[in-house]
Amino acid sequence: MRVVFMGTPTLAATVLEALSTEHDVVGVVTRPDAIRGRGTKAVPSPVKEAALRIGCPIFEKTSLKDDGFVKLFKELDVDVACVAACGIILPKSILDIPRFGCINVHTSLLPRWRGAAPIERAILENDRTTGVCIMRMEEGLDTGDFCRRVEIPIAGETADELSAKLARIGAKELLDALSDIESGTVTWTPQVTDGITYAEKIMKGELALSPEDSAVKASAKVRASNKAHPARVEIAGRTMAVEEAREADDSQAVSLCEGLNAGSAHFAAKRLLLITHDGILEIMRVKPDGKKSMDALAFAGGIQGIKNMQITWGKA
Repeated sequence: MRVVFMGTPTLAATVLEALSTEHDVVGVVTRPDAIRGRGTKAVPSPVKEAALRIGCPIFEKTSLKDDGFVKLFKELDVDVACVAACGIILPKSILDIPRFGCINVHTSLLPRWRGAAPIERAILENDRTTGVCIMRMEEGLDTGDFCRRVEIPIAGETADELSAKLARIGAKELLDALSDIESGTVTWTPQVTDGITYAEKIMKGELALSPEDSAVKASAKVRASNKAHPARVEIAGRTMAVEEAREADDSQAVSLCEGLNAGSAHFAAKRLLLITHDGILEIMRVKPDGKKSMDALAFAGGIQGIKNMQITWGKA
């Protein structure tokens, strides 16, 4: 089929690469080059990079409402538009053009976590499972019927790990769905009306760690973080991104931190432990501001007096 693909991040690039092996991708819509993470130079989106490798025409857009693009989209004469984490609203003028409509690879178990950040929200709410739905797009936010739905356990994985796994699953399910659509054998299932939740985008500073967090919540913030939205903390007056951490409820950690209050940090037995209001968070890997990523042992080695139990931590 003739396909236009729309997407921006790495997850979407994985889907695009799979799509291009079986269909004629006549155009790729992605967001313009932008400063990503904590950099200062504008860089192309992962989808743009994939499209350049594949050799697809690229349309860098922040909106699809202008008449010029609608006219161009019609001229592409596409059978279907495939969308994955695009970050751009599709107006009705676009939704109505493809013969078989616009199909979205959505990384949640709809109707749970409609919206922009389903993977991160599932982690932050300690959901036991997540998944992928291949859905038919309409004007409502992720309200359309779905034809495929795959559920997987979260099992303590990070947002990046889940994103990579769901991208692979989503790519396969999309290809199977397109085959069914083309052959006329597809079956669409309406979403249930119970259990609807919305995955608002992660806001700046939302993943900052605080002594007021539970240890479970702090660990979830770290797992839900990435380079664009890092979990940040201040330890012994030094600010940093936390790349890996875990709740520490083993007997050694509890013994090492006995008598310490929330907001205290303790380094002992080669373990960097932060006391929260209800438990202990063990820091495994950090990236101090202006420095390279390092493990907790290397970080602790650079802090004078870290073993004297007078070190504190808080929001960065």
